[in-house]
Order: sequence, then structure tokens, then C-alpha cells
Amino acid sequence: MRKFLDSIFKNQSLIYKYFLYVACLFCIVFFFPRGGQFKYEFQKGKPWQYENLYAPFDFSIRKTAEELSTEKAALSKDKTNYYVFDEGVASSVYSQFEEKFVEVFPRDSYSAQQLATLSTTGKEILDTLYTFGILQGDSVKDAVEPIYLVKNNEAFRTTFGKLYLQNDLNKTINGILRKKGLRSFSKSYQELFNTILRANVRFDKSLSDKVLRDKLSKVSNTRGTVDEGKLIIARGEVVESENLKILRSLKQEYESELWSASNYYFILFGYTVLVALVLIMLFLFIKKYRPLVYENNVKVTFIFFNILLMVFVTTLVVKYDESYIFVVPLCILPLILKTFFDARLGLFVHVLTVLILGFVVPNSFEYIFLQIIAGIVTILTVSELYKRANLFISVGQITLIYVVGYLAFHIIHEGNLDNILWATLALFILNGMITLFAQPLIYAYEKIFGLVSDVSLLELSDTNSKLLKALSNKAPGTFHHSLQVANLAEAAANEVGANAMLVRVGALYHDIGKINNPTYFIENQITNVNPHDDISPIDSAKIIIGHVIEGIEIARKNNLPDRVIDFIRCHHGTTLVYYFYKKQEELGSANKKDFTYPGPIPFSKETAILMMADSVEAASKSLKNPTFLIIDEFVDKIVAGQMAADQFLNADITFKEIEAIKKIFKQKLTNIYHLRVEYPE
Repeated sequence: MRKFLDSIFKNQSLIYKYFLYVACLFCIVFFFPRGGQFKYEFQKGKPWQYENLYAPFDFSIRKTAEELSTEKAALSKDKTNYYVFDEGVASSVYSQFEEKFVEVFPRDSYSAQQLATLSTTGKEILDTLYTFGILQGDSVKDAVEPIYLVKNNEAFRTTFGKLYLQNDLNKTINGILRKKGLRSFSKSYQELFNTILRANVRFDKSLSDKVLRDKLSKVSNTRGTVDEGKLIIARGEVVESENLKILRSLKQEYESELWSASNYYFILFGYTVLVALVLIMLFLFIKKYRPLVYENNVKVTFIFFNILLMVFVTTLVVKYDESYIFVVPLCILPLILKTFFDARLGLFVHVLTVLILGFVVPNSFEYIFLQIIAGIVTILTVSELYKRANLFISVGQITLIYVVGYLAFHIIHEGNLDNILWATLALFILNGMITLFAQPLIYAYEKIFGLVSDVSLLELSDTNSKLLKALSNKAPGTFHHSLQVANLAEAAANEVGANAMLVRVGALYHDIGKINNPTYFIENQITNVNPHDDISPIDSAKIIIGHVIEGIEIARKNNLPDRVIDFIRCHHGTTLVYYFYKKQEELGSANKKDFTYPGPIPFSKETAILMMADSVEAASKSLKNPTFLIIDEFVDKIVAGQMAADQFLNADITFKEIEAIKKIFKQKLTNIYHLRVEYPE
């Protein structure tokens, strides 16, 4: 059991990678849409490249979204309006007519015959008005011919013209009186009816909308069927018009039928195998070409997290509305990976992610082509992200590539620039605007994963920062030495293609541990008093060596990134404090372990450059009357000693690069120690 636990502990990093691999594989397959893949690729305007295609089963021809939209728009335009007839209002008006008639036409003012005629005429007017009813004024705006009038729970078709409007009642009443020869009683009738008449027909919006919804729900999504065995398209025939619609219908039917209970696990297995291959390729690439990244589980997790994030967001958009897939700012992925790692890794991860998304998105060829080209442009254009203008320029170029690529595909499919979906071009612009969010995202990733970007390095290189200010005040000689080392190291890094910004920041902070005991370091001694004269060589060596450990502690207290702390940790490697070692030998026996820095030795090109620059700059202060030949021999001797001590075994640096670095050091030191003309007194 103990051996088993020891084995797990020793291989915990590898076990974590296995777990990360399986977890990512599960999540990606889980995000995938539930459907199979049609085995034929086709595009509008392109010839059919396969053998003659016959219908494998009976299926319906689906209508396009445009056809359905047109059909539903036509139904909405011909919407039937329903009006409700209120019987209670009519009954109430008839009752009030009997009461008000006596008041308007008193019995003592008219003969019995006249009263009978006037009463009969009044009832005829009511019958005329309430046969179809009086329409409410606010319902006029909704009137569309023909209409349905709901009366006694039955609807019958009529026209809007048969209804009476409240504003036109007097005109209708006068017309009836004129026909009866009772025009002289017009004023009396108007007084009577203006008091009792009320609208009893209203527009029923809820019923009208419900009927429309029922009609729209009955719109068929298909038109016609294709029988099994029927020829759909022949080899070489151009995919367009009708056969395009049939092929799309077959594809949808095929994918929906394929994802059945019996095929579920087979399709799931196929997806799993393909995604597993992609993720294995990524692991192999990182292990072979980026071993330092592979050994760092945080960085590996960061890469896989970004892949999962892009897959999740894209599948979410596809499920919501696939027309919005180009809103997803996929170019953020290579942009961020290039910022934290390098361009090659960023492009490789981007391409693999796009290949995975090819299973999810429609028109996968177009999508993969556009995204890979946009990713390449991102890698080629984005540089020095800490300069604000560079990100805007790069995003503009990425957006332009999307637009140009989309227009090119549109021309291939349509043969012209007609019917361009301008909304899609707007999506590309929106994509570019979202890509600008990379800056705050980079900042968030720095805090979450402990990574370092050029933006952070630029902030750390500010000599007015709190820590560098303290160094310049407490150990001014060390601060000046750090500035000189930073200039040498930066120039050398530029020469061999290393990260110059990272080297400069590492050089500025590499001796930060000397803040605690500044006078024990010769560059800070402004008098002839040397505190090392009062202590033993072993104690002196402990103080000198201790500035590395103390520097690491100070850096951690001030939240410096690990990549910067690495420079503090290994800028002396496992070299010997030679001066005090020789001094101890003169006094007696000396143990080399007491005078050796704890290491580790430099493990990158940047840390190796700093070690060389630090030693060369510090030792150059001991030169008397330096000339070019003296400087040339001096630099060769310092670097040769470090190589003999095996300080660069773990650094990714070549002999050719070391020679180029030495050449830069010699040029810089020659410029620093150049001879001046002696001015006359």
C-alpha cells in the first residue's frame, strides 16, 4: 500500500494530466449537439462530386426559413378580425326607448295615429341599427375586410360597411326619416336617440389573435415528399435551387434519424475518438516542443480551460441561433496564448480548437477556413500588446479578413454580390469589438493563473515602482548596477530573439535582496570602511549568498510574478563566492558547500542571459584602463568560466547564441568605457 501511495505521489503531475485529459474530453463531447453527421459535403453553386445520390428512405422536403416567413407573413396580412355583438346592450336600449319616447313625444301633443306612426318608425330605426350593431369608436382602426361578427355564440361573415359608427348615427337616422316622410321630426328623434343609443359591437383582439395563432401553427414545415429510391442528384450536376432544398432536407432528416436510441452510443463513441485524437495531438505537441509548459500543470490547465471556454460558448450560440456563430470572438484564443506563451503554440491550439468546432457549426468548411485564416492573421499582426494602438490595428485587420472572406464565399455561392446579408457583416464588426475585451481578460488570467504578460512586465519595469524606489534609496549602488545589467541583458535578448521585456524586468529585480544588508555589498560602500573586515569569510559568504533567499522572500511579499522571481533564484546559479572562498583557504581548510550558491542553474534563454550580463557588468568595475582588447578577453573569460561550471546545461541556448551575446556585451562595455579627450586646464 505504501509503495502504491509513493508511486501516486511521484507521478501526481502525470496523473493530473490524465485526469485533465479525460475531463476535457467528457466536457467537449457533452457540449456537442445531439445529432449525427451527414456523410456528404455540398455547397450551393458547386457540382456534386459524389456518385449519383438516391433517396435512402422516404422523407419530406422541408421549407426554407424564407418560405415559411413569407407564408406566415401572408397569413398575418390576411388576418381575420372578430367582433362581438352584445345582446344585453340592445335589449337595454329597446327598454329605454319605451320610457324616453313618452317624454319626447307627449300624448297630449299628438294624435293616437301620429304616436303610433312615430313609435313604429322609432322601432324600425332601432331594428336597422341593431341588426348588425353599432361599432365602438376605438375599434375603427382595427377594421379590415372581411370581418366575422360573433352573435349568440355563432360567428358569421359580414362586411365592415354593415356596422354603424357612432359618429354617423344622426346621418343614418335622418335618412330613414326622409324615406318615411317624417323629416320634420328629425330634431325630436335625434334628441331621443342621442340619449339612449349605445355601441354594442367591439373588436375582440384576443379571439382574433388566437385564430391567427391557430392558423400559423398549422403552417406545414414541409412541401411534398421524396420516395425511397428516387434520384436526388446526379454526379457533376450543379447544386442549386430545388435539389439544394432536397439535399438540405435529407441532411436534416438523416441527422435526426441517425441519433436514435440504437445508434446513440455508436455516434457518441465516434465523437469521443475524434476529439480524443485532437487532444492527444495537443498533448504530444506541448510535450515535445514546449517541455517547460508541459511540466507546469497550471499552464496546461490554462490552455485546456481556454479551449473548453471557446467550445462551450460556440455550442451555446449554435443552440440559441446558429446565424450568430461569427459573433464568438474565437481569435481571442490565439491572441491570449501568444501573449502568455508564443505564436507557434497559440496557432496550433487555435487550429485544433477550430477543428473540434467543425463538428458543431453549420457550413463547417467555410467556418474552418475563415477561422484559421483569421487566427493566422492574429498571430502575424498582434505584437507588443502593451501598446494600446497595436490591439486596435490587429482587431481591424482581423475584422477585414472576416468580411473579405465572407464576401468571397458569397460570390462563389451566388455568382454576384446581390442578396448580401448585411446583418452578417455587422456580426463581424461586433466580433471585433468583443475581441478588444482581450485586455481585461488577460488581466483576469494573470490574477487567476499567476501568469505574466507584456503589459504586467511593462508596469514592473517602471523604476518609480515602490520596490525599485526602495532599492534606489537604500542601495543606490545596487540600483545603478541593476540598471546597467538591464541594458546589457535587453540588448543581448534582442540579438538572439529572447523575451527582451522579461529579461529587463528580471534584471531590475534580480538583486532586490541586497536591500536588507546594503553596506555588505561593495557597490554600496561609499567609505573605506568594509564591514566584512570584522567577520569571518564564512559569515561573509553567508551574507552574500543570503541576498538570493532574501530577494525571493521580498519579491513574494510584494507579489512579484514567479517568472520574475525565477531570475532572482538563479542569477548566480550554483557558482562559487570565489573571493571569500580563497580568503578562507588562506586561513585554513575551506568547504566549497559553504561558499556555493544554492541554485538552481539557469533553465531558460532569458535567465542564462541575465547570469552572463550580471557577472560581466559586476566584474567590469574592477578593470583598470580598459581597452577593446582587455574587454574582449575579459568577457570571454567570464562566460567561459560559467560554461566550464556547467551553468548553462539546462538553458535552451546554443553556442552560436552565446557568441552573439558576448559580442553585444563587448560592444556595450566598449561604449561605456570609451576614452575621452583630455581637456586642457
